[in-house]
Amino acid sequence: MSSVLYDTPGPKARRRNALYTVVFALVSVAVLWWVLSVMGDKGQLEAAKWKPFVADSQVWTTYLLPGLGETLKAAALAIVIALPVGALLGIGRLSEHAWVRIPAGAVVEFFRAIPVLMLMIFGSALYVQFTDVSSDVRPLYAVVTGLVLYNASVIAEILRAGIESLPRGQTDAAKAVGMRKSQVMQYVLLPQAVTAMLPALVSQLVVILKDTALGGAVLGIADLMATYRTIPANYGSNTIATLVVLAVIYILVNFVLTSFASWLERRLRSSKRTSDAVVPPGTVDDMATGRNSDAS
Repeated sequence: MSSVLYDTPGPKARRRNALYTVVFALVSVAVLWWVLSVMGDKGQLEAAKWKPFVADSQVWTTYLLPGLGETLKAAALAIVIALPVGALLGIGRLSEHAWVRIPAGAVVEFFRAIPVLMLMIFGSALYVQFTDVSSDVRPLYAVVTGLVLYNASVIAEILRAGIESLPRGQTDAAKAVGMRKSQVMQYVLLPQAVTAMLPALVSQLVVILKDTALGGAVLGIADLMATYRTIPANYGSNTIATLVVLAVIYILVNFVLTSFASWLERRLRSSKRTSDAVVPPGTVDDMATGRNSDAS
């Protein structure tokens, strides 16, 4: 089926696409075969290096599962804090008041331009110098601080772009019926922008989850990534096998997160198609005048 943005491929295009698919599959198989051959030559495919992950439950109960729990905890804390902070900064950037818009924009641009690892290290140094935070939880605090500062700024830009992508006429129409700025944002713009920005927002949440690995690699947080040192130290220098298992775990966790987001996006779009309006018709006058619709 053809549309404005897509033309149905003809016979030649279908044959060409099929050829590209076959070539890509052959190249992928060749690369995989080469990687496995190199690993085999270096002894990385020996059963002894992979056996702990399938035959020794202690590897999971002592290292992998606790590390995964710490990763999820750091990511959850960062997400819970970064989402509202990013929303406030994004709304602040859209403010008509310069004293709100300019500082919010400066904060967003400043922290968005600094590498997240630098923010983590800087946060760790601040906690050492100016607080009495215990060394046991200091790495977790530093990781969460860095993730919040960076990702809240990115989320603010996602929110701003999502709202600005909406037709200007909707804002004008809402103001025409007497809705206040806060009501326009709450009842008209945000509900529609959420669906538009959900894919980008979920991608950023996946980034938060993956970036926790920086804390395990550099700051010493006992997360999933940190096990790439502890497991080989106790199970025969199986660093490659450990990293492969860690990669598979990260892929599975991110797959669950993106699958849930896809389901949520479909549900939101379906609910919007079946609803007549974002704001219930009977409440427009009440919102404009400030009356309570339940009052008689």
